[in-house]
Amino acid sequence: MAGGVAGWHHFWMSLPANIDQLSADELRRLLIEQDRELNWRQVKIDKLTHEVAYYKRHYFGVKAERLPVEQGQLFEETLAADMAAITEELAQLSETKPKGQAKRKPLPPELPRTEIHHEPESTTCACGCQMKRIGEEVAEKLDYTPGVFTVERHIRGKWACTECETLVQAPVPAHVIDKGIPTTGLLAQVLIAKYLDHLPLYRQEGIFGRAGLPIPQSTLAQWVGQMGVALQPLVDALKAEMLTYPVLHADETPVAMLDPGAGKTHRAYLWPYSIGAFEPVKAVVYDFADSRAGKHAREFLGDWRGTLVCDDYSGYKALIADGVTEAGCMAHARRKFFDLHANNQSQIAQQALVYIQKLYQVEREVAEFSPAERQRIRQEQAKPILDEFHDWLTRHRLQVPNGSSTAKAIDYSLKRWTALAHYVDDGQVPIDNNWIENRIRPIATGRKNWLFAGSLRAGKRAAAIMSLIQSAKLNGHDPFLYLKDILSRLPTQPNSRIGELLPHRWLPDTPA
Repeated sequence: MAGGVAGWHHFWMSLPANIDQLSADELRRLLIEQDRELNWRQVKIDKLTHEVAYYKRHYFGVKAERLPVEQGQLFEETLAADMAAITEELAQLSETKPKGQAKRKPLPPELPRTEIHHEPESTTCACGCQMKRIGEEVAEKLDYTPGVFTVERHIRGKWACTECETLVQAPVPAHVIDKGIPTTGLLAQVLIAKYLDHLPLYRQEGIFGRAGLPIPQSTLAQWVGQMGVALQPLVDALKAEMLTYPVLHADETPVAMLDPGAGKTHRAYLWPYSIGAFEPVKAVVYDFADSRAGKHAREFLGDWRGTLVCDDYSGYKALIADGVTEAGCMAHARRKFFDLHANNQSQIAQQALVYIQKLYQVEREVAEFSPAERQRIRQEQAKPILDEFHDWLTRHRLQVPNGSSTAKAIDYSLKRWTALAHYVDDGQVPIDNNWIENRIRPIATGRKNWLFAGSLRAGKRAAAIMSLIQSAKLNGHDPFLYLKDILSRLPTQPNSRIGELLPHRWLPDTPA
């Protein structure tokens, strides 16, 4: 893995080949840069070491059996996955190789086997002699297709020259888990079942058991933790690319997070962000945070200054004040009047819905147009409707009592009017935030099944993996095939080409 994305930490420690030709100033800059990178690595190691100590102090003392059954099972799963992730990150930062794995039991002999041979490209020795095959090494990996386990037997022949005693052998194929037993297909299956089908690992253990091999929940959790670390560079690249676009959507939805020390959960939040609905590139990135504080949106967006399509949540206001342009959601305004009409057949609400319906009719007509053409038609057709609607709202607000349901519905639109009407002046901005709200629906389904996140780290891992899965779906890919392929290619994928593995660029037939 040292040559691929997961081995990024080795690159910056290397020195240039022409170091003896560098000037004094160039050497000084190189040393400063190396010192800065060494300091960064040590800070990261210290942080992770502290996190391990924290886990041991706050989590290992908790008795899972004291928690409700589902919370206890998730707690054990989370602990194993988080510790595996921390261990993997520390191993990547360490100059020493991790200790060898304990000897594991052989895979059951009754499972079907497929042999995959790996032989040297040439068996002619440098001295000119034909080498002879003198043996082989066999490594078995566990594969899975729904309901059926199989075993891949990777056979690496040993070839020797009888004259000069040279020994050659095909290299060990790079794997996302070094010397690990699961194939990338099995790893992808576990991730898809957990983060798309929302099956907790203890349920997956039962499913695998019915297929003939009950993989322990703790083992599955270790794999999940390691995959979270391996896939994070892809998610970081996806986020970096997202922040190059001028229009983004944002929203937030509550998710319970387990507090095992207290034996209960508290409210955390998942923040989905996506590229503007009219952009050809489709991507969504989820950010998990332990609260709904606006600082989380500011930290995610950083220096980005474009148009943000969002609701009226106060957490976004600091961004707006700092130069981000706000675009409102007409669907939210419509919902206020729809509820008002549904509850008491309000005539004012009915007329407001007619105005909004006319605005959406224009949007249906311009949906496939270019931004410039969309803006032109909006100015011609939608702006007069908006102006008339605003005048109508202002007049009727004077006729209804303060504090009434009608007043509240009208006040929402008038207070948000600049943001609600912004879309007519920018053909890249949609009329509402429905695009991102649809990205929340898979989370709502998950909440019913996995109920809560086991820790902040587990929530962030879930957000990262779901970002890739849901972005793959947005681009019309089978998420299982996508994950299986990128997990196979990540160990040897150069950092400079990681963008090729992003969902909107991924080509399954592209050679690694």
